[in-house]
Amino acid sequence: MNSAWVAAKLARAAATLLLAVTVVFVVLRLAGDPAAIIFSDYAGEETLARYRALWGLDQPLLVQYGLYLRNLLTGDLGLSAQHGVPAWQLVMGRLPDTLQLGGVSLLLAVLTGIPAGVAAALARGSLTDRLVMLGAVSGFCIPNFVLGVLLILVFAAQYGWLPSHGVGTVWHLVLPALTLGTSWAAVLARFARSAMLEVLGQPYIRGARASGLTEARVRWRHALPNAAIPLVTILGFMVGGLVAGAIVTESIFAWPGVGRLLVDSVKLRDLAVVQVIVLMVAATMVAANLIVDLLSAWLNPRLHAATGA
Repeated sequence: MNSAWVAAKLARAAATLLLAVTVVFVVLRLAGDPAAIIFSDYAGEETLARYRALWGLDQPLLVQYGLYLRNLLTGDLGLSAQHGVPAWQLVMGRLPDTLQLGGVSLLLAVLTGIPAGVAAALARGSLTDRLVMLGAVSGFCIPNFVLGVLLILVFAAQYGWLPSHGVGTVWHLVLPALTLGTSWAAVLARFARSAMLEVLGQPYIRGARASGLTEARVRWRHALPNAAIPLVTILGFMVGGLVAGAIVTESIFAWPGVGRLLVDSVKLRDLAVVQVIVLMVAATMVAANLIVDLLSAWLNPRLHAATGA
């Protein structure tokens, strides 16, 4: 991979981050006056004007944007209007819970989705294949908020086996992880099946079989590593979208993570916190995509020639 290719990737990543920050900055400020929303009818115009000046909301939009970018470059991400603490500190305090939920959900998806998809591909057309694909389509089509509510009704309300909200024990993690991990497992199963079927139909697989290799060696030594290339891409998107993907699930189960903080901050017009979370999500997605590009080029050397890497 040459330096020009890496530089182009980094430039695209920086442009993507700048675009995300700009869009969120403009949309939040055009959606209404944060001071009026926060204080509602309990403050007079003088008080509102003082807080607008304190938060810089009395400046023209372009001036506000310039100041925000300058502060961003110096590491000043602003104060939470609701909590009076640095927005970055508030988000970091919630991040461990989101990473715990997202990490367990992703692990569950990988351990179930990929083996199920590979098994379906190896038994193409069989009952196993049809059952796996039925489960994958169902898991993908059922929205998280529907599945989460159903799990709460059955396992928490009806039988009382598991807690329905909050954190504290490993049992609090079961229902949210199942809710979030089910859709991810469904996606991985479908992609694993398609990738494995495509690889099994390649000429080099037929050549490996003709050379006398056992079917097990052909599948696990030659087919599976090549089928892993598109799966790496999907996993990269999932890792990058851990925070964004957990928003609905955290709201349903009152999970005190970044996703729930984002929902609360949007409702309360806490601009600094919303901007920090969006910047973090965008940076994570960009970093994940860059890593996926590098891993894909490493796993498939033919991409070097195609991309000039």
